[in-house]
Amino acid sequence: MGEHRSDACTTEYPDELRERAVRQVPNSGRPVAHVAQDLGIHKEALRHWIRQAEADQGDRPHLLTTAEKSELAQLRKENAELRRADEILKAASVLFTKEVDQPRTTPTR
Repeated sequence: MGEHRSDACTTEYPDELRERAVRQVPNSGRPVAHVAQDLGIHKEALRHWIRQAEADQGDRPHLLTTAEKSELAQLRKENAELRRADEILKAASVLFTKEVDQPRTTPTR
């Protein structure tokens, strides 16, 4: 895992803290809100981390795993790049076609 993960509108937390917090909830038998408060993190952040960990372990098959989310993001990025390349090629093709269709004049001496 990377050093930090973040979303645009959330606080960054080290992976080690995330992993420890996720393990602590079932091990302590305490409510998520209490564990989150003890660790100084928002309870909804911890709930999200727990759901994601469950998805990664196969306990929530309807959710994407971290690996699947990463792959999806990479594929979306590649798709956007390919769309841009396709637009460039289409524009070049139009220009090339116009150039080929223009009547050629031979220079007179």
